[in-house]
Amino acid sequence: SVARIPGRVVLDGIATLKNATWAFERYTLEHVSRELLGRGKKLEGSAKTKAEKIAEIQRMAREDPRALAAYNLEDARLVADIFEKADLLGFAFSRAELVGLPLDRQGGSVAAFDHLYLPRLHRAGYVAPDVGVEVEAVQSPGGEVLESVPGLHRDVLSFDFRSLYPSIIRTFRIDPLGLQLALHGGPASGDDDRDLVPGFDGARFTRAPSILPPLITRLTEARKEAQAAGNEALSRAIKIQMNSFYGVLGTPGCRFFDPRLASSITRRGHQVIHRAKRFFEEEGLRVLYGDTDSVFVHVEGRAKGEACRALGAQLAKKATETLAREIAAEHHLESALELRFESHYAVFLMPTMRGSDVGSKKRYAGAVRKEGGTLELVFRGLEAVRTDWTPLARRVQRELLLRVFTNEPWEAWLKQLREDLVKGRLDGELVYRKRLRRDLDAYGAAPPHVRAAR
Repeated sequence: SVARIPGRVVLDGIATLKNATWAFERYTLEHVSRELLGRGKKLEGSAKTKAEKIAEIQRMAREDPRALAAYNLEDARLVADIFEKADLLGFAFSRAELVGLPLDRQGGSVAAFDHLYLPRLHRAGYVAPDVGVEVEAVQSPGGEVLESVPGLHRDVLSFDFRSLYPSIIRTFRIDPLGLQLALHGGPASGDDDRDLVPGFDGARFTRAPSILPPLITRLTEARKEAQAAGNEALSRAIKIQMNSFYGVLGTPGCRFFDPRLASSITRRGHQVIHRAKRFFEEEGLRVLYGDTDSVFVHVEGRAKGEACRALGAQLAKKATETLAREIAAEHHLESALELRFESHYAVFLMPTMRGSDVGSKKRYAGAVRKEGGTLELVFRGLEAVRTDWTPLARRVQRELLLRVFTNEPWEAWLKQLREDLVKGRLDGELVYRKRLRRDLDAYGAAPPHVRAAR
């Protein structure tokens, strides 16, 4: 995926798509072009197997060079059109300008953080430690997941905190320099603990000087300006960079790594999500589920149809204001936390864990009511959106839930499908696709797909 050509920058299409947060089931040129452009390679469909496609290319090379040239030219056009459709060049340029990395450097979150943080640290009159200096690598807790209420629910509103971790850093002054000054003394650490903002696991932070919180404030404002100007590439680059800050501070490969920084972010996130749950309960509503930065609230009986959307916006505004008042009263800080109303689920399914009556986590489905009344199916963590299940399993789950959500009959359909399956009519949809990332001999305890390949 790396090519060096003097005077040129070579961008790998797959790596650039992933870096720009585009996600596809498969990253073949045929699949991505069909998804993004609605058209594919010239040979797809005319030949069934890889061997047949290769044979056809070899035949064209011998007998029909013009057809081979047209085939190759269309491949090149597809790649160029994908880059244009996804604005990958705009994203790559915006990211390079923002974080100071070469256009073809994929990843590099730690280096990007250094590029943004170190000059500001130096201008404040401080120098940074080297990587791995006197820091014990202790893993910080992940995001909080609330207990779920299994079942099929109607009229459920989902809410999420806008950029939760960057907002926590900004609100509670979480900062490498602020941590060091608060713990080890400095010109702004103050003699009174009331001048400091408490963190977790023994951490505390100065209100000023502070580098990361004002940096996030500036990036947030820059993103709003990019969105207002219609510059989606720059907006996406800024969002990705801000969301990387928590992960960077939690990795030992970063010179600013300190477990207390990452813990002060995630543990504060736990408090925030539990406070949001309590807010909805105080409003007389039941929280069905919550995960890291989102909550799902049952409002059946309180509103119907379009009124649910209005209720969601009203609740989100009130929760944001309530949280801001409490943070100001307890910590004398201005809150940057914002709870947003996201979706109205006309029907919401929270399944149980297999073999249990306990609600699952990170797995749900629902029919989202869009403006205008149309329904859109949403799946998270279920087989319908997992590539390690067969196409048949995914298709059947989607269609079954669509029938259940819309009160359509499903029993006769399912019995017919079972008959087709048993009689071999659906064998083409029973294929698992798994990639081998190493040579077969390199696998020790071989997973099933490696055994199959052998």
